[in-house]
Amino acid sequence: MFELRLMCPEMRVEAVSEALEALDALSVSVEDADAQTDAEVALFGEPGMPAPKDGWQRSRLTALFAEHGAATEAGELLQAQDFFEGCQILGTSVVPDQDWVRLTQSQFAPVDITPTFWIVPTWHALPAAAREVIRLDPGLAFGTGTHPTTRMCLRWIAGNRMPERVLDYGCGSGILAIAASKFGASHVLAVDIDPAAVESTVINASANATVVTAGLPEQAQGHFGLVLANILASPLKVLAPLLCGHVAPGGHLVLAGILERQAQELKQAYAPYCQLEVSDTQEGWILMTATL
Repeated sequence: MFELRLMCPEMRVEAVSEALEALDALSVSVEDADAQTDAEVALFGEPGMPAPKDGWQRSRLTALFAEHGAATEAGELLQAQDFFEGCQILGTSVVPDQDWVRLTQSQFAPVDITPTFWIVPTWHALPAAAREVIRLDPGLAFGTGTHPTTRMCLRWIAGNRMPERVLDYGCGSGILAIAASKFGASHVLAVDIDPAAVESTVINASANATVVTAGLPEQAQGHFGLVLANILASPLKVLAPLLCGHVAPGGHLVLAGILERQAQELKQAYAPYCQLEVSDTQEGWILMTATL
């Protein structure tokens, strides 16, 4: 395998990336050329949403090709295009053969939620301190325990007594539903608009020997002592009456997928139903909770 490396200004990233894909690049990655320097610029977005910009002010593109000739030819063809103005070919090189499965696995280490509660990929040994464990491998659905929003929800679950009935709305991988079951909930319902997420939740719950019912959103009926929703700020605002309507009197509402700057708009959206408060923060994200 061979890689073609390029430097592009932000305005050229999308056009060059699309051209590389049309030239049969196996993959195209974009990185901040100024990373780890004083000129580094962070780009923040919400889970599952497109990046806020196509690239950084100076972006480094890396395209993988099966053959050296294909990588070289792609570079030559790009340099002849008008949209390549301001871009630069940095070179081509051989990508050493590696055990890509092992390399990918090495990027997903066990995640400590609390000192005794861990999320552990199936290929890792259990940490010595782990007393409560969820075995979970990266998959198609969002939620492996590494994102701040997921970690805050898991911390809340681990630190609070679970009611009998729990609803995980927008379950993704099912990680929150599984945690609620492990920490004492006897009836856990996980729902998602994506059938792949529902399937993922069923598989992950079974692998962790937990009882979780999974289905589409219309399956959510009645009241629950705890309603969890780790999705995005915009749908959370739209779903305010529905989510609050599922919380039993005296029950808890736990919301995540919210940036710090979005706290006030969430409070306003939920004001007719409950009083939301920020109960946890991590890396620019917040956890908001309420008791109804």
